[in-house]
Amino acid sequence: MAQRTLNKDFFGLTGLALGLCLLGGPLMAQNFPVTEGQRATASQVAQSGVALSELSPNAPPSYTVKSGDTLWDISGLFLKSPWRWPELWGMNLSDIKNPHLIYPGQTLFLDTSNGRARLRMGTGGNNSTMPTVRLSPRTRIEGLAANALPTLKSHLIEPFLAEPVVVDEQGLSAAPRIVAAQDSRVLLTRGDRAYARGTPGAELMDDPNQKQKAYRVFRSATPLKDPLTGEVLGYEAQYVGKALLARSETTQSNLDAEGKSRTDIIPATIDITDAKEEMRVGDRLLPEPPRLIQNYVPHAPLTPVDARIVSIYGSAVANAAQNQVVAINRGTRDGMESGHVLAILKDGDRLIDKTDAAQPQIKLPDERNGLLMVFRTFDRVSYALVLDITSGVKVGDHLVNPN
Repeated sequence: MAQRTLNKDFFGLTGLALGLCLLGGPLMAQNFPVTEGQRATASQVAQSGVALSELSPNAPPSYTVKSGDTLWDISGLFLKSPWRWPELWGMNLSDIKNPHLIYPGQTLFLDTSNGRARLRMGTGGNNSTMPTVRLSPRTRIEGLAANALPTLKSHLIEPFLAEPVVVDEQGLSAAPRIVAAQDSRVLLTRGDRAYARGTPGAELMDDPNQKQKAYRVFRSATPLKDPLTGEVLGYEAQYVGKALLARSETTQSNLDAEGKSRTDIIPATIDITDAKEEMRVGDRLLPEPPRLIQNYVPHAPLTPVDARIVSIYGSAVANAAQNQVVAINRGTRDGMESGHVLAILKDGDRLIDKTDAAQPQIKLPDERNGLLMVFRTFDRVSYALVLDITSGVKVGDHLVNPN
């Protein structure tokens, strides 16, 4: 487990470090960079503070960070727009060296003196001074995962870091596939053994640099269509589980009943290690990708966004609820990146104006319905988490910049 060594002064001095280390695996220590734009915004706010109009109506005079908090929660306590974390960081910039860490036990005081708002550490009050406290150095070692807070509750996103895979039309059909199971079983689950084959020139083979090669198992891909144009943006493969390669596929020379030489194909042997649902012959295998540290810092896109919701992931319901995942019709080629926050607009109803003798059809204005945050991007499609909504989110709903 990653560890950090802390001087006790760390806990006595001021500091508000806002950010996230959200992983597809265990939390690890990492010195995430701060973008020039984030630093410039924070520097500006550090000099002048934040306008009182930008504060949340219910911003508390003080708050002590506790275990289980998230960056989104804390930002939302003080600001109307929780994604505007540089402003919150900038309120106390002089003491912030790494804005990607925040720890329980820090108490934040809201200073609204001189008509501007800042966060401080101290005794509170608009005109209070902050005493300098010096402590004799003491060293202690703690697990980082037990202290650093994430931007969002990790369990909402982590399953989807492994599950959705967007491929092109031929991508999944060319992947290795399960061809048989032991004892002629039809369905496979965790603990079962199965047999698989790759394509010519891309057989399932052991990797000498790995003890066992890991794979994710997927089923037939579903087309993701742009709700406006009908264009297929990609194919979403259905995640069903994981497997480990036990033996490579190979060939074996034998003699048939007539004594003639023949070459038998020996498929690879795989062991099912995890099953979201039962697997079967024909399911496809894709290599387990390396675990990457994901840095999710909520922020508004710098350029105008005009997007639509393509699908609601893993659900047969028509409307997505809070904390559900949706696919949108914008990807990396459109400038989408992890952490982008978008506003959800509910399409206005179309109806007949009965007050007009001509009875024309009118469309009511689109109304803001909530927020979502992009957390995984592909070329033409991205996945996002619905953060908050007023009513259900549906396919085709409009997405724009949150400001």
